[in-house]
Amino acid sequence: MITGINHIQITVPKDSEKNAKSFYCEFLGLKEIPKPENRKMNGGFWLQVGNTEVHIGLEDGLDRTKTKAHVCYEVNNLDFWKKRFLEKNIEVFETLPLPNARSLKFRDPFGNRVEVLQVTK
Repeated sequence: MITGINHIQITVPKDSEKNAKSFYCEFLGLKEIPKPENRKMNGGFWLQVGNTEVHIGLEDGLDRTKTKAHVCYEVNNLDFWKKRFLEKNIEVFETLPLPNARSLKFRDPFGNRVEVLQVTK
């Protein structure tokens, strides 16, 4: 029986770890957590988001802008985030409405598709 999601992993180009930490930790405000010693040699970093970890790995040779695969972060104020993204010149894409939720999508600086969603009750 599957009981939950322990972690998800996305990747950024190998030379982008510093910029990725800046975007995910400073701009989005996600909390970096320590990686186990036996995983540090691969580079990248891990984040804690609620009860789930987001692992940012390093990987070259793919075009992240060509995929619909994405992470969806739940937020409590979608309008705040939309304004924040636009102030940083991040293009925002409205999405089709979901029952009891509003969301929008954007691409991170490395091409990964990201969604932010606010439950509306």
